[in-house]
Amino acid sequence: MPESQKNNPLHGITLEAILIHLVDYYGWDLLGRTINIKCFTTNPSIKSSLTFLRKTPWARKKVEELYLESLEQ
Repeated sequence: MPESQKNNPLHGITLEAILIHLVDYYGWDLLGRTINIKCFTTNPSIKSSLTFLRKTPWARKKVEELYLESLEQ
């Protein structure tokens, strides 16, 4: 593992895997209330959410932070 990624808990985890985990853990309703973005609240799907999150760094950061919080619980 490269030295720069040694302490990165997200290293090697795809955005799709993170999103699937969050949907399984919270469900779309709670996920949409926790991170209020349209792709989680209106006709949510993994595909549309991935498209949005890949183009929107601030939203992706929120999703990654929530993922890390869910692992701690």
